[in-house]
Amino acid sequence: MSAPARPDRRTFLGTGAAGLLAAPMLARPARAQQSVTVASLLAADKPETLIWTRIADRMEERMPGAFAFNIVPNAALGGEREVAQNARLGAVQGSLSTVSVMSAWVPETQILDLPFLFRDAAHLKAVTGGEIGEALRARLRDAGFVAPSFIDYGARQLLSKSPIRRPSELRGLNMRVIQSPLHTTLWSGYGAIPTGIPIVEVYNALETGVVDAMDLTKSAYAGFNLYEVVPDLTETSHIRAAGIVYFSRAFWDGLDAEHREVLGEEVRAAAGYFDALIVRDEVRAMEEARAGGGVVVEPEEMEAWIAGARPVWEEMAESVGGMDRIEAIRETG
Repeated sequence: MSAPARPDRRTFLGTGAAGLLAAPMLARPARAQQSVTVASLLAADKPETLIWTRIADRMEERMPGAFAFNIVPNAALGGEREVAQNARLGAVQGSLSTVSVMSAWVPETQILDLPFLFRDAAHLKAVTGGEIGEALRARLRDAGFVAPSFIDYGARQLLSKSPIRRPSELRGLNMRVIQSPLHTTLWSGYGAIPTGIPIVEVYNALETGVVDAMDLTKSAYAGFNLYEVVPDLTETSHIRAAGIVYFSRAFWDGLDAEHREVLGEEVRAAAGYFDALIVRDEVRAMEEARAGGGVVVEPEEMEAWIAGARPVWEEMAESVGGMDRIEAIRETG
């Protein structure tokens, strides 16, 4: 596996997790009043980290010395679930997360993960920017996460060690899935054998044969160098990978009103920046993947893919607010 990118001028990695949490990773003025440790799964040049450097820079421009952002890249503070747990405990102040992981605390967020529900990025944005998005943000706050904005990681694609074109070819295949009921239900419905594995452990699990397939966005496919172990990417685009920019509720509530207002504004602006970066990064990611042996596979029998996923809507309906809510999303836009 390729070595991770070296930290840039904004980022400094200590020798252990305790050091990472305690020591500042970004040089900010000594008069800073609020220390903000934020975790990123990927390298300094990936959208997942660049969004935080933008937020940090903009906050320094608008409120000099008010915040000291410590940006910790390359999953040095753990995977999404571990970081979210630490945010609830106050050890981490902010991060990004897929709604898939957030469903452990807020099952209703799974509505944004329903397969073949969203037509495109604009459809997802319309829903998360409306009443459903507001209701989900309120539920997230109840669970300890303040999410000023949703983000769009792009569409999830099927990744495998050999080409998969039809859903019938998944039968009996050991597949890594996100640790959520929805993803387990989806892939077991196609006949695969799902295994929940944190993203930071996936490369090794694929390399050693614990699992033989998974799904992920194009940007993260290259970001984790997964084309080295699952070279075939089938463009199913089965789930629009929604996410959030979030802060620990305890941290957020400890800010004064002006700080919350300005930080919220900059996060919402940075979310649009992130979405645009993802679109560009997907192009670059696939160029990297092809150069490293990755192959794009066109799916066949799309009606069968969609039909196989539809029972997930019915099974998850009660958890996400009912079929009427799902149909309201389908008809949005």
